[in-house]
Amino acid sequence: MIPTTPVVVKDGIANPAPLGLCAFGMTTVLLNIHNAGFFELNAMILAMGIFYGGLAQVIAGIIEAKKNNTFGLTAFTSYGFFWLSLVALIVMPKLGWGTKPTEGAMCAYLGIWGLFTFCLFFGTLKLNRALQFVFGSLTLLFGLLVWGDATGDETIKHLAGYEGIICGLSAIYTGIAGVLNEVYGKTVLPIGTVS
Repeated sequence: MIPTTPVVVKDGIANPAPLGLCAFGMTTVLLNIHNAGFFELNAMILAMGIFYGGLAQVIAGIIEAKKNNTFGLTAFTSYGFFWLSLVALIVMPKLGWGTKPTEGAMCAYLGIWGLFTFCLFFGTLKLNRALQFVFGSLTLLFGLLVWGDATGDETIKHLAGYEGIICGLSAIYTGIAGVLNEVYGKTVLPIGTVS
């Protein structure tokens, strides 16, 4: 049933965070189901990386700028372009537009994203517990992906996949909490507000 009471948005701009979190979370879950070994890397994951994980997050980040939210702008825009660049790293060599990155290059790529995520984690300490979990588990995910690429150990890569599924689901939860809590005007799904 559609609620009959309209949702009042104070500044005239809807909250883009649920879009960004769901885009990040759903794309992360699908890629990490692959990383866990359940199916091959395919066009479904690449399309999600371009259009939902990539473009939707960039749009969410731009709206965050309009709302004067530097953290949201930085996080969503950056991770949107992370997804676009990850797809490019996979597709460009297949098109003959460069060589496939080595394991060492992927360790550097994933490592710098892990460092960036770790730095943003400190910003979540002033926000809420749900975002702390998302960014903490994402930092761990990047660490496991680097470890897996550095060693070539498939067990570590599969472990990273399972951990990535948890990370992605936590982002989806946080995004849906933002939608439902706003629509109902009360806490439907708690996010652990920091006082």
